[in-house]
Amino acid sequence: MDVRTEEGRGLGGLTQEPRSYWRWSKRDFFPEPSFENFASYRAAVADTCPRLKDRLLDRSTDTTELVELRKESGNEMKRCLTWWDLIWLSFGAVVGSGIFTITGQEARQSAGPAIVVSYAVSGITALLSVFCYTEFAVEVPVAGGSFSYLRIELGDFVAFIAAGNILLEALVGAAGLGRSWSSYLASMINDNPDFLRIQVKSLPSGFNLLDPIAVLVLLIANGIAMSGTKRTSFLNWITSILSAIIILFIIVVGFVRGKTSNLSPFFPYGAEGVFKASAVVYWSYTGFDMVATMAEETKQPSRDIPIGLVGSMSVITVIYCLMALALTMLQKYTEIDKNAAYSVAFGKIGMNWAKYLVSICALKGMTTSLLVGSLGQARYTTQIARSHMIPPWFSLVHPKTGTPIYATLLVTITSAIIAFFTSLDVLSSVFSFSTLTIFMLMAVALLVRRYYVREVTEKVDLFKFLACLFLVVASSIGITVLWNTNERDWIGYSVTSLVWFAGNLGLALLPKKSVPKVWGVPLVPWLPSLSIGMNLFLIGSLGVVAFWRFFICTALMLVYYLFVGLHATYDVANSYERK
Repeated sequence: MDVRTEEGRGLGGLTQEPRSYWRWSKRDFFPEPSFENFASYRAAVADTCPRLKDRLLDRSTDTTELVELRKESGNEMKRCLTWWDLIWLSFGAVVGSGIFTITGQEARQSAGPAIVVSYAVSGITALLSVFCYTEFAVEVPVAGGSFSYLRIELGDFVAFIAAGNILLEALVGAAGLGRSWSSYLASMINDNPDFLRIQVKSLPSGFNLLDPIAVLVLLIANGIAMSGTKRTSFLNWITSILSAIIILFIIVVGFVRGKTSNLSPFFPYGAEGVFKASAVVYWSYTGFDMVATMAEETKQPSRDIPIGLVGSMSVITVIYCLMALALTMLQKYTEIDKNAAYSVAFGKIGMNWAKYLVSICALKGMTTSLLVGSLGQARYTTQIARSHMIPPWFSLVHPKTGTPIYATLLVTITSAIIAFFTSLDVLSSVFSFSTLTIFMLMAVALLVRRYYVREVTEKVDLFKFLACLFLVVASSIGITVLWNTNERDWIGYSVTSLVWFAGNLGLALLPKKSVPKVWGVPLVPWLPSLSIGMNLFLIGSLGVVAFWRFFICTALMLVYYLFVGLHATYDVANSYERK
Protein backbone atom coordinates (compact mmCIF):
# COMPACT_ATOMS: atom_id res chain seq x y z
CA MET A 1 0.00 0.00 0.00
CA ASP A 2 1.31 3.43 -0.87
CA VAL A 3 0.82 5.54 2.23
CA ARG A 4 0.46 9.25 1.42
CA THR A 5 -0.94 10.70 4.63
CA GLU A 6 2.47 11.85 5.82
CA GLU A 7 3.70 15.41 5.43
CA GLY A 8 7.07 15.77 3.76
CA ARG A 9 9.73 17.34 5.95
CA GLY A 10 12.76 19.17 4.72
CA LEU A 11 15.81 20.42 6.60
CA GLY A 12 14.74 21.82 9.95
CA GLY A 13 11.30 20.26 9.76
CA LEU A 14 9.89 22.62 7.12
CA THR A 15 6.66 21.28 5.62
CA GLN A 16 6.72 20.38 1.97
CA GLU A 17 4.33 18.37 -0.24
CA PRO A 18 2.88 15.09 1.12
CA ARG A 19 5.14 12.15 0.31
CA SER A 20 4.96 8.37 0.49
CA TYR A 21 6.43 6.68 3.55
CA TRP A 22 8.21 4.15 1.33
CA ARG A 23 10.87 6.34 -0.24
CA TRP A 24 14.66 6.40 -0.49
CA SER A 25 15.88 9.36 -2.52
CA LYS A 26 19.14 11.21 -1.87
CA ARG A 27 17.36 14.07 -0.09
CA ASP A 28 15.86 11.57 2.36
CA PHE A 29 19.36 10.45 3.38
CA PHE A 30 21.41 13.65 2.93
CA PRO A 31 19.15 16.72 2.68
CA GLU A 32 21.75 19.08 4.20
CA PRO A 33 23.40 21.83 2.05
CA SER A 34 26.86 20.42 2.84
CA PHE A 35 26.01 17.27 0.86
CA GLU A 36 24.27 18.95 -2.07
CA ASN A 37 27.20 18.25 -4.37
CA PHE A 38 30.93 17.53 -4.26
CA ALA A 39 31.87 21.22 -4.27
CA SER A 40 29.65 22.00 -1.26
CA TYR A 41 30.99 18.95 0.61
CA ARG A 42 34.59 19.96 -0.09
CA ALA A 43 33.84 23.46 1.22
CA ALA A 44 32.25 21.97 4.34
CA VAL A 45 35.27 19.74 5.03
CA ALA A 46 37.58 22.75 4.58
CA ASP A 47 35.50 24.50 7.26
CA THR A 48 35.81 21.61 9.73
CA CYS A 49 37.70 23.44 12.52
CA PRO A 50 35.23 26.32 13.07
CA ARG A 51 32.31 23.93 12.67
CA LEU A 52 33.80 21.58 15.25
CA LYS A 53 34.24 24.49 17.66
CA ASP A 54 30.58 25.42 17.12
CA ARG A 55 29.43 21.84 17.83
CA LEU A 56 31.66 21.50 20.91
CA LEU A 57 30.09 24.59 22.49
CA ASP A 58 26.52 24.07 21.28
CA ARG A 59 23.79 22.63 23.49
CA SER A 60 20.33 21.63 22.39
CA THR A 61 17.18 22.77 24.21
CA ASP A 62 14.09 21.06 25.60
CA THR A 63 11.99 22.72 22.89
CA THR A 64 14.26 21.56 20.08
CA GLU A 65 14.14 17.94 21.25
CA LEU A 66 10.42 17.99 22.10
CA VAL A 67 9.05 19.97 19.16
CA GLU A 68 11.44 20.70 16.30
CA LEU A 69 13.18 17.34 15.96
CA ARG A 70 9.94 15.38 16.20
CA LYS A 71 8.79 17.02 12.95
CA GLU A 72 11.53 15.09 11.16
CA SER A 73 9.56 11.86 11.67
CA GLY A 74 6.63 13.09 9.57
CA ASN A 75 4.12 11.27 11.79
CA GLU A 76 3.63 11.12 15.55
CA MET A 77 4.27 8.03 17.62
CA LYS A 78 1.07 6.89 19.34
CA ARG A 79 0.64 7.74 23.03
CA CYS A 80 -0.66 4.35 24.16
CA LEU A 81 1.36 3.32 27.25
CA THR A 82 0.40 3.62 30.93
CA TRP A 83 2.31 3.03 34.18
CA TRP A 84 1.15 -0.60 34.06
CA ASP A 85 2.77 -1.05 30.65
CA LEU A 86 6.00 0.61 31.80
CA ILE A 87 6.28 -1.56 34.91
CA TRP A 88 6.08 -4.74 32.89
CA LEU A 89 8.22 -3.38 30.06
CA SER A 90 10.91 -2.70 32.66
CA PHE A 91 10.42 -6.17 34.15
CA GLY A 92 10.59 -7.75 30.70
CA ALA A 93 13.70 -5.79 29.72
CA VAL A 94 15.66 -6.35 32.93
CA VAL A 95 14.70 -9.80 34.22
CA GLY A 96 16.32 -12.02 31.61
CA SER A 97 18.55 -15.06 31.87
CA GLY A 98 21.26 -13.24 33.85
CA ILE A 99 19.82 -13.96 37.28
CA PHE A 100 19.80 -17.71 36.48
CA THR A 101 23.28 -17.91 34.95
CA ILE A 102 25.35 -15.33 36.83
CA THR A 103 24.12 -15.90 40.40
CA GLY A 104 25.51 -19.41 40.78
CA GLN A 105 28.80 -18.52 39.13
CA GLU A 106 29.48 -15.52 41.38
CA ALA A 107 28.20 -17.18 44.56
CA ARG A 108 30.59 -20.08 43.97
CA GLN A 109 33.64 -18.11 42.83
CA SER A 110 33.48 -14.60 44.29
CA ALA A 111 31.00 -13.83 47.06
CA GLY A 112 29.52 -16.94 48.66
CA PRO A 113 26.21 -16.31 50.48
CA ALA A 114 27.11 -12.59 50.42
CA ILE A 115 26.01 -12.63 46.78
CA VAL A 116 22.85 -11.16 48.32
CA VAL A 117 24.87 -8.08 49.30
CA SER A 118 26.39 -7.96 45.80
CA TYR A 119 22.92 -7.80 44.27
CA ALA A 120 21.88 -5.12 46.79
CA VAL A 121 24.93 -2.95 45.96
CA SER A 122 24.37 -3.34 42.21
CA GLY A 123 20.65 -2.69 42.64
CA ILE A 124 21.29 0.55 44.50
CA THR A 125 23.77 1.62 41.80
CA ALA A 126 21.20 0.87 39.09
CA LEU A 127 18.47 2.67 41.06
CA LEU A 128 20.61 5.82 41.27
CA SER A 129 20.85 5.80 37.46
CA VAL A 130 17.09 5.15 37.26
CA PHE A 131 16.48 8.30 39.33
CA CYS A 132 18.46 10.37 36.81
CA TYR A 133 16.71 8.82 33.81
CA THR A 134 13.28 9.34 35.40
CA GLU A 135 13.75 13.05 36.06
CA PHE A 136 14.87 13.64 32.47
CA ALA A 137 12.12 11.43 30.99
CA VAL A 138 9.43 13.35 32.89
CA GLU A 139 10.83 16.75 31.88
CA VAL A 140 11.76 15.80 28.28
CA PRO A 141 9.46 12.93 27.20
CA VAL A 142 11.03 12.08 23.83
CA ALA A 143 12.14 8.86 22.16
CA GLY A 144 15.86 9.63 22.39
CA GLY A 145 16.40 8.74 26.04
CA SER A 146 19.94 9.43 27.22
CA PHE A 147 20.98 10.73 23.79
CA SER A 148 18.53 13.66 24.00
CA TYR A 149 19.26 14.33 27.67
CA LEU A 150 23.02 14.49 27.10
CA ARG A 151 22.54 16.65 24.00
CA ILE A 152 20.61 19.19 26.05
CA GLU A 153 22.97 19.37 29.01
CA LEU A 154 26.46 18.33 27.83
CA GLY A 155 26.32 19.40 24.20
CA ASP A 156 26.23 18.03 20.68
CA PHE A 157 29.70 16.48 20.65
CA VAL A 158 29.30 14.51 23.91
CA ALA A 159 25.88 13.42 22.69
CA PHE A 160 27.46 12.05 19.50
CA ILE A 161 29.93 9.96 21.51
CA ALA A 162 26.94 8.70 23.49
CA ALA A 163 24.97 8.11 20.26
CA GLY A 164 27.77 6.02 18.77
CA ASN A 165 27.99 3.91 21.90
CA ILE A 166 24.20 3.62 22.13
CA LEU A 167 24.08 2.24 18.59
CA LEU A 168 27.00 -0.08 19.40
CA GLU A 169 25.10 -1.29 22.49
CA ALA A 170 21.95 -1.81 20.44
CA LEU A 171 23.69 -3.94 17.82
CA VAL A 172 25.93 -5.95 20.12
CA GLY A 173 23.25 -6.33 22.80
CA ALA A 174 20.60 -7.58 20.38
CA ALA A 175 23.04 -9.96 18.68
CA GLY A 176 24.21 -11.27 22.05
CA LEU A 177 20.64 -11.94 23.21
CA GLY A 178 19.89 -13.74 19.95
CA ARG A 179 22.86 -16.06 20.35
CA SER A 180 22.11 -16.59 24.06
CA TRP A 181 18.56 -17.61 23.14
CA SER A 182 19.92 -20.10 20.65
CA SER A 183 22.45 -21.50 23.16
CA TYR A 184 19.84 -21.93 25.87
CA LEU A 185 17.42 -23.72 23.54
CA ALA A 186 20.20 -26.02 22.31
CA SER A 187 21.24 -26.82 25.91
CA MET A 188 17.67 -27.85 26.73
CA ILE A 189 17.69 -30.28 23.77
CA ASN A 190 21.22 -31.70 23.80
CA ASP A 191 23.30 -30.22 26.67
CA ASN A 192 25.48 -28.68 23.96
CA PRO A 193 25.06 -24.89 23.47
CA ASP A 194 26.40 -25.11 19.90
CA PHE A 195 24.09 -27.97 18.90
CA LEU A 196 21.90 -25.77 16.64
CA ARG A 197 24.81 -23.92 15.02
CA ILE A 198 26.57 -24.67 11.72
CA GLN A 199 30.35 -24.97 11.89
CA VAL A 200 32.31 -23.61 8.92
CA LYS A 201 35.96 -24.62 9.31
CA SER A 202 37.21 -22.19 6.67
CA LEU A 203 36.18 -19.20 8.79
CA PRO A 204 38.38 -17.92 11.65
CA SER A 205 37.72 -19.03 15.22
CA GLY A 206 35.01 -16.97 16.91
CA PHE A 207 33.27 -16.41 13.58
CA ASN A 208 32.95 -19.98 12.37
CA LEU A 209 29.76 -21.05 14.19
CA LEU A 210 26.87 -19.77 12.07
CA ASP A 211 23.65 -19.27 14.03
CA PRO A 212 20.45 -19.23 11.93
CA ILE A 213 18.25 -19.64 15.05
CA ALA A 214 19.58 -16.37 16.49
CA VAL A 215 18.77 -14.60 13.21
CA LEU A 216 15.25 -16.05 13.17
CA VAL A 217 14.58 -14.98 16.77
CA LEU A 218 15.79 -11.44 16.05
CA LEU A 219 13.60 -11.17 12.95
CA ILE A 220 10.50 -12.34 14.83
CA ALA A 221 11.05 -10.07 17.85
CA ASN A 222 11.73 -7.00 15.74
CA GLY A 223 8.81 -7.83 13.45
CA ILE A 224 6.47 -7.79 16.46
CA ALA A 225 8.00 -4.49 17.62
CA MET A 226 7.41 -2.93 14.20
CA SER A 227 3.75 -4.00 14.17
CA GLY A 228 2.78 -1.74 17.08
CA THR A 229 3.95 -0.59 20.51
CA LYS A 230 0.77 -1.45 22.40
CA ARG A 231 0.63 -4.94 20.88
CA THR A 232 4.24 -5.58 21.91
CA SER A 233 3.57 -4.25 25.41
CA PHE A 234 0.51 -6.48 25.82
CA LEU A 235 2.45 -9.58 24.76
CA ASN A 236 5.28 -8.61 27.12
CA TRP A 237 3.19 -8.13 30.25
CA ILE A 238 1.18 -11.31 29.74
CA THR A 239 4.37 -13.42 29.51
CA SER A 240 6.09 -11.43 32.27
CA ILE A 241 3.27 -12.12 34.73
CA LEU A 242 3.70 -15.86 34.09
CA SER A 243 7.46 -15.46 34.62
CA ALA A 244 6.85 -13.58 37.88
CA ILE A 245 4.74 -16.50 39.16
CA ILE A 246 7.58 -18.95 38.43
CA ILE A 247 10.09 -16.66 40.19
CA LEU A 248 7.79 -16.45 43.22
CA PHE A 249 7.65 -20.27 43.26
CA ILE A 250 11.49 -20.46 43.22
CA ILE A 251 11.75 -18.02 46.15
CA VAL A 252 9.10 -19.79 48.24
CA VAL A 253 10.69 -23.23 47.70
CA GLY A 254 14.10 -21.81 48.58
CA PHE A 255 12.88 -20.42 51.87
CA VAL A 256 10.76 -23.45 52.78
CA ARG A 257 13.27 -26.18 51.82
CA GLY A 258 16.46 -24.23 52.38
CA LYS A 259 18.72 -24.29 55.45
CA THR A 260 20.07 -21.19 57.20
CA SER A 261 23.18 -23.22 58.13
CA ASN A 262 24.21 -23.02 54.45
CA LEU A 263 24.65 -19.25 54.89
CA SER A 264 27.68 -19.70 57.15
CA PRO A 265 30.28 -18.34 56.58
CA PHE A 266 28.45 -15.40 55.04
CA PHE A 267 31.53 -13.52 53.74
CA PRO A 268 33.96 -16.29 52.75
CA TYR A 269 35.77 -14.10 50.20
CA GLY A 270 35.57 -10.81 52.12
CA ALA A 271 34.61 -7.37 50.83
CA GLU A 272 36.73 -7.81 47.70
CA GLY A 273 34.65 -10.77 46.63
CA VAL A 274 31.40 -8.89 47.25
CA PHE A 275 32.43 -5.92 45.09
CA LYS A 276 33.93 -8.13 42.40
CA ALA A 277 30.63 -10.00 42.16
CA SER A 278 28.72 -6.69 42.19
CA ALA A 279 30.51 -5.60 39.01
CA VAL A 280 29.42 -8.82 37.30
CA VAL A 281 25.82 -9.11 38.53
CA TYR A 282 25.23 -5.45 37.65
CA TRP A 283 24.47 -6.58 34.10
CA SER A 284 21.38 -8.35 35.42
CA TYR A 285 19.96 -4.86 36.04
CA THR A 286 20.61 -3.32 32.63
CA GLY A 287 17.73 -2.70 30.24
CA PHE A 288 15.76 -0.07 32.14
CA ASP A 289 17.23 2.65 29.91
CA MET A 290 15.28 1.11 27.02
CA VAL A 291 12.05 1.82 28.88
CA ALA A 292 13.02 5.51 29.27
CA THR A 293 12.92 5.80 25.46
CA MET A 294 9.18 5.00 25.59
CA ALA A 295 8.41 8.40 27.18
CA GLU A 296 7.17 9.83 23.88
CA GLU A 297 4.54 7.07 23.72
CA THR A 298 3.44 7.38 27.36
CA LYS A 299 -0.01 8.84 28.03
CA GLN A 300 0.88 10.76 31.20
CA PRO A 301 4.70 10.92 31.48
CA SER A 302 4.73 12.94 34.72
CA ARG A 303 2.76 10.22 36.53
CA ASP A 304 3.45 7.02 34.62
CA ILE A 305 7.26 7.20 34.24
CA PRO A 306 8.19 7.56 37.95
CA ILE A 307 5.81 4.71 38.86
CA GLY A 308 6.92 2.55 35.95
CA LEU A 309 10.69 3.01 36.25
CA VAL A 310 11.45 3.65 39.93
CA GLY A 311 8.70 1.32 41.14
CA SER A 312 9.68 -1.60 38.93
CA MET A 313 13.43 -1.33 39.57
CA SER A 314 12.88 -1.20 43.34
CA VAL A 315 10.81 -4.39 43.17
CA ILE A 316 13.33 -6.08 40.83
CA THR A 317 16.16 -5.35 43.30
CA VAL A 318 14.20 -7.04 46.10
CA ILE A 319 13.36 -10.01 43.82
CA TYR A 320 17.02 -10.49 42.84
CA CYS A 321 18.18 -10.40 46.47
CA LEU A 322 15.49 -12.93 47.51
CA MET A 323 16.38 -15.25 44.59
CA ALA A 324 20.08 -15.11 45.49
CA LEU A 325 19.25 -15.80 49.15
CA ALA A 326 16.98 -18.72 48.20
CA LEU A 327 19.78 -20.32 46.14
CA THR A 328 22.42 -20.02 48.86
CA MET A 329 19.97 -21.48 51.41
CA LEU A 330 19.20 -24.46 49.18
CA GLN A 331 22.88 -25.35 48.71
CA LYS A 332 26.19 -24.63 50.36
CA TYR A 333 28.02 -22.08 48.20
CA THR A 334 30.90 -24.53 47.64
CA GLU A 335 28.46 -27.03 46.10
CA ILE A 336 26.55 -24.63 43.81
CA ASP A 337 26.79 -25.57 40.13
CA LYS A 338 28.31 -22.64 38.20
CA ASN A 339 26.49 -23.35 34.95
CA ALA A 340 22.98 -24.41 36.02
CA ALA A 341 22.73 -23.33 39.65
CA TYR A 342 18.97 -23.33 40.17
CA SER A 343 18.26 -26.47 38.14
CA VAL A 344 20.89 -28.49 40.02
CA ALA A 345 19.77 -27.07 43.40
CA PHE A 346 16.20 -28.23 42.75
CA GLY A 347 17.49 -31.64 41.67
CA LYS A 348 19.36 -32.00 44.98
CA ILE A 349 16.08 -31.70 46.91
CA GLY A 350 14.27 -34.18 44.65
CA MET A 351 12.51 -31.67 42.40
CA ASN A 352 14.10 -32.48 39.02
CA TRP A 353 10.94 -31.39 37.21
CA ALA A 354 11.46 -27.83 38.47
CA LYS A 355 14.49 -27.41 36.21
CA TYR A 356 12.11 -27.12 33.28
CA LEU A 357 10.36 -24.20 34.99
CA VAL A 358 13.75 -22.51 35.39
CA SER A 359 14.58 -23.10 31.73
CA ILE A 360 11.21 -21.77 30.55
CA CYS A 361 11.57 -18.70 32.77
CA ALA A 362 15.10 -17.99 31.48
CA LEU A 363 14.06 -18.46 27.85
CA LYS A 364 11.04 -16.22 28.36
CA GLY A 365 13.29 -13.59 29.99
CA MET A 366 15.55 -13.47 26.95
CA THR A 367 12.54 -13.27 24.64
CA THR A 368 10.97 -10.29 26.40
CA SER A 369 14.40 -8.64 26.67
CA LEU A 370 14.60 -8.93 22.89
CA LEU A 371 11.08 -7.50 22.47
CA VAL A 372 11.62 -4.50 24.76
CA GLY A 373 15.13 -4.06 23.39
CA SER A 374 13.71 -3.89 19.87
CA LEU A 375 11.38 -1.09 20.96
CA GLY A 376 14.05 0.87 22.82
CA GLN A 377 16.86 0.49 20.32
CA ALA A 378 14.66 1.68 17.46
CA ARG A 379 13.61 4.76 19.40
CA TYR A 380 17.19 5.65 20.28
CA THR A 381 18.03 5.34 16.58
CA THR A 382 15.00 7.45 15.63
CA GLN A 383 16.04 10.42 17.77
CA ILE A 384 19.67 10.16 16.62
CA ALA A 385 18.39 10.27 13.02
CA ARG A 386 16.10 13.21 13.83
CA SER A 387 19.20 15.19 14.80
CA HIS A 388 20.81 14.18 11.45
CA MET A 389 23.79 12.48 13.11
CA ILE A 390 22.77 9.56 10.93
CA PRO A 391 20.57 9.97 7.82
CA PRO A 392 17.12 11.37 8.79
CA TRP A 393 15.45 8.66 6.66
CA PHE A 394 15.79 6.39 9.71
CA SER A 395 13.64 8.76 11.80
CA LEU A 396 10.48 8.31 9.71
CA VAL A 397 7.47 6.99 11.66
CA HIS A 398 4.89 4.90 9.80
CA PRO A 399 1.45 6.60 9.81
CA LYS A 400 -0.47 3.37 10.45
CA THR A 401 1.63 1.50 13.00
CA GLY A 402 3.04 4.61 14.70
CA THR A 403 6.44 2.90 14.87
CA PRO A 404 9.84 3.78 13.33
CA ILE A 405 10.06 0.91 10.84
CA TYR A 406 13.29 2.03 9.12
CA ALA A 407 15.12 2.49 12.43
CA THR A 408 13.95 -0.95 13.57
CA LEU A 409 15.13 -2.50 10.30
CA LEU A 410 18.56 -0.89 10.68
CA VAL A 411 19.07 -2.46 14.11
CA THR A 412 17.47 -5.76 13.05
CA ILE A 413 19.49 -6.39 9.90
CA THR A 414 22.83 -5.29 11.36
CA SER A 415 22.44 -7.22 14.62
CA ALA A 416 21.23 -10.31 12.71
CA ILE A 417 24.39 -10.27 10.57
CA ILE A 418 26.58 -9.96 13.69
CA ALA A 419 24.63 -12.71 15.50
CA PHE A 420 24.89 -15.03 12.51
CA PHE A 421 28.69 -14.97 12.39
CA THR A 422 30.25 -13.97 15.71
CA SER A 423 30.29 -15.31 19.25
CA LEU A 424 30.62 -11.72 20.53
CA ASP A 425 33.39 -12.52 23.00
CA VAL A 426 35.45 -9.63 21.66
CA LEU A 427 32.65 -7.06 21.84
CA SER A 428 31.10 -7.97 25.18
CA SER A 429 33.42 -5.80 27.27
CA VAL A 430 32.89 -2.84 24.90
CA PHE A 431 29.18 -3.19 25.60
CA SER A 432 29.82 -3.07 29.36
CA PHE A 433 32.10 -0.05 29.15
CA SER A 434 29.63 1.86 26.97
CA THR A 435 26.70 1.22 29.29
CA LEU A 436 28.51 2.37 32.42
CA THR A 437 29.97 5.43 30.68
CA ILE A 438 26.52 6.58 29.58
CA PHE A 439 25.07 5.99 33.06
CA MET A 440 27.91 8.05 34.56
CA LEU A 441 27.40 10.86 32.02
CA MET A 442 23.68 10.90 32.83
CA ALA A 443 24.47 11.68 36.47
CA VAL A 444 26.84 14.46 35.36
CA ALA A 445 24.13 15.82 33.03
CA LEU A 446 21.62 15.93 35.88
CA LEU A 447 23.99 18.00 38.01
CA VAL A 448 24.56 20.35 35.06
CA ARG A 449 20.78 20.69 34.63
CA ARG A 450 20.31 21.67 38.27
CA TYR A 451 23.23 24.08 38.58
CA TYR A 452 23.74 25.63 35.14
CA VAL A 453 21.19 27.46 33.00
CA ARG A 454 22.39 29.21 29.87
CA GLU A 455 22.35 33.02 30.12
CA VAL A 456 21.19 32.80 33.75
CA THR A 457 24.10 31.30 35.68
CA GLU A 458 26.82 33.83 36.43
CA LYS A 459 30.38 33.01 35.39
CA VAL A 460 31.64 32.90 38.97
CA ASP A 461 28.95 30.33 39.88
CA LEU A 462 29.78 28.32 36.75
CA PHE A 463 33.47 28.16 37.71
CA LYS A 464 32.57 27.13 41.26
CA PHE A 465 30.28 24.41 39.92
CA LEU A 466 32.95 23.07 37.54
CA ALA A 467 35.55 23.06 40.34
CA CYS A 468 33.25 21.10 42.68
CA LEU A 469 32.27 18.68 39.89
CA PHE A 470 35.96 18.13 39.14
CA LEU A 471 36.59 17.22 42.79
CA VAL A 472 33.72 14.70 42.73
CA VAL A 473 34.89 13.02 39.51
CA ALA A 474 38.61 13.12 40.39
CA SER A 475 38.06 11.65 43.86
CA SER A 476 35.80 8.93 42.41
CA ILE A 477 38.56 8.02 39.94
CA GLY A 478 41.07 8.10 42.79
CA ILE A 479 39.08 5.59 44.87
CA THR A 480 38.73 3.35 41.81
CA VAL A 481 42.47 3.46 41.10
CA LEU A 482 43.31 2.68 44.75
CA TRP A 483 41.01 -0.33 44.77
CA ASN A 484 42.20 -1.74 41.45
CA THR A 485 45.89 -1.39 42.40
CA ASN A 486 45.17 -3.50 45.52
CA GLU A 487 45.93 -0.56 47.78
CA ARG A 488 44.13 -1.23 51.09
CA ASP A 489 45.70 1.45 53.29
CA TRP A 490 42.93 3.51 54.95
CA ILE A 491 44.79 6.82 54.50
CA GLY A 492 44.35 6.93 50.71
CA TYR A 493 40.66 6.10 50.94
CA SER A 494 40.15 8.66 53.72
CA VAL A 495 41.77 11.45 51.70
CA THR A 496 39.83 10.69 48.49
CA SER A 497 36.57 10.32 50.43
CA LEU A 498 37.12 13.69 52.11
CA VAL A 499 37.75 15.28 48.69
CA TRP A 500 34.52 13.67 47.38
CA PHE A 501 32.63 14.96 50.42
CA ALA A 502 34.14 18.47 50.02
CA GLY A 503 33.11 18.58 46.35
CA ASN A 504 29.55 17.62 47.22
CA LEU A 505 29.41 20.05 50.13
CA GLY A 506 30.51 22.80 47.76
CA LEU A 507 27.77 21.84 45.31
CA ALA A 508 25.19 21.74 48.11
CA LEU A 509 26.09 25.31 49.07
CA LEU A 510 25.77 26.62 45.51
CA PRO A 511 22.40 28.03 44.42
CA LYS A 512 20.40 25.68 42.17
CA LYS A 513 19.39 27.38 38.92
CA SER A 514 16.77 24.82 37.89
CA VAL A 515 14.14 22.95 39.87
CA PRO A 516 12.19 20.01 38.38
CA LYS A 517 8.57 20.94 37.76
CA VAL A 518 7.00 17.54 38.54
CA TRP A 519 9.41 14.83 39.74
CA GLY A 520 13.02 15.17 40.70
CA VAL A 521 15.95 13.15 42.02
CA PRO A 522 16.09 13.50 45.82
CA LEU A 523 19.18 14.55 47.77
CA VAL A 524 20.93 16.43 44.96
CA PRO A 525 23.96 16.61 44.65
CA TRP A 526 24.65 13.60 46.88
CA LEU A 527 22.78 10.86 44.99
CA PRO A 528 23.93 11.86 41.46
CA SER A 529 27.52 12.15 42.76
CA LEU A 530 27.21 8.71 44.34
CA SER A 531 26.01 7.41 40.97
CA ILE A 532 29.08 8.94 39.29
CA GLY A 533 31.38 7.31 41.83
CA MET A 534 29.77 3.85 41.69
CA ASN A 535 29.67 3.74 37.89
CA LEU A 536 33.31 4.81 37.65
CA PHE A 537 34.16 2.13 40.23
CA LEU A 538 32.47 -0.53 38.09
CA ILE A 539 34.21 0.78 34.94
CA GLY A 540 37.52 0.33 36.72
CA SER A 541 36.74 -3.34 37.29
CA LEU A 542 36.53 -4.08 33.55
CA GLY A 543 40.26 -4.26 32.89
CA VAL A 544 42.71 -2.61 30.47
CA VAL A 545 41.51 -4.50 27.38
CA ALA A 546 38.01 -3.05 27.72
CA PHE A 547 39.48 0.47 27.81
CA TRP A 548 41.46 -0.11 24.62
CA ARG A 549 38.47 -1.56 22.78
CA PHE A 550 36.29 1.35 23.87
CA PHE A 551 38.84 3.95 22.73
CA ILE A 552 39.38 2.22 19.37
CA CYS A 553 35.62 2.10 18.72
CA THR A 554 35.28 5.75 19.76
CA ALA A 555 38.15 6.74 17.44
CA LEU A 556 36.35 5.09 14.51
CA MET A 557 33.17 6.94 15.46
CA LEU A 558 35.07 10.23 15.47
CA VAL A 559 36.23 9.63 11.90
CA TYR A 560 32.58 9.31 10.84
CA TYR A 561 31.68 12.41 12.86
CA LEU A 562 34.38 14.60 11.35
CA PHE A 563 33.46 13.68 7.77
CA VAL A 564 29.66 13.26 8.02
CA GLY A 565 27.89 13.84 11.33
CA LEU A 566 29.57 17.15 12.13
CA HIS A 567 28.50 18.82 8.88
CA ALA A 568 24.96 17.41 8.92
CA THR A 569 24.24 18.56 12.48
CA TYR A 570 25.91 21.94 11.84
CA ASP A 571 23.59 22.58 8.89
CA VAL A 572 20.51 21.54 10.89
CA ALA A 573 21.45 23.71 13.88
CA ASN A 574 21.95 26.73 11.63
CA SER A 575 18.63 26.12 9.87
CA TYR A 576 16.85 26.28 13.24
CA GLU A 577 18.69 29.50 14.16
CA ARG A 578 17.57 31.14 10.91
CA LYS A 579 13.90 30.31 11.50
